[in-house]
Amino acid sequence: MKNLDAAIEKFGENVEVSWLPYIIDPGTAAGGEEYLAYNKRRWGSDGWTYSLKAQGRKVGAPFQDWKWWPNTLKAHCLVHFAQEKGISSATAKAVLFDALYEKGANLSSAKVLAELANEKLALSKEEVLEYLESRQGEQAVLQLVRAGQDIVQGGVPFFIVRGAGQPLGFSGAQPSEQLLQILKKASGD
Repeated sequence: MKNLDAAIEKFGENVEVSWLPYIIDPGTAAGGEEYLAYNKRRWGSDGWTYSLKAQGRKVGAPFQDWKWWPNTLKAHCLVHFAQEKGISSATAKAVLFDALYEKGANLSSAKVLAELANEKLALSKEEVLEYLESRQGEQAVLQLVRAGQDIVQGGVPFFIVRGAGQPLGFSGAQPSEQLLQILKKASGD
């Protein structure tokens, strides 16, 4: 996200970012799983995160307190709810990324999400908690997840950039300079 933000800033034109839900591991426990235990269970270690964390430190995302591998369904529902209230998906995702990776929050918890929504997005804690616990937005979110699974190729994040020409799709975290070049290409520069 930091690389994308830097590329957009360098691009200098208005860019709208819409984050769509994607569930990496639907088998994650409903209450989330402790970070290292999850990584050991799924991949044998957390070695795959070392380069991710090293790259993150270079751009101001040190992953300093990544304690949980959350079941992200409720978090995606919060983003959906926030969008219904006029808050961009990019703003909501930024709050969630910071809470998960830098503050050690378990985003599987409706109570944690409601507190974040209240403190960082100025949404009613009670209204968010009721929405998440009622599971109102789950079907809409799961429909978007299924649609995304048909599009995503390779890895997440997966980007689709629309501009003057054909949409450009690519996956994986990219350096900001590469993202900037893609934005320029999509705009016809």
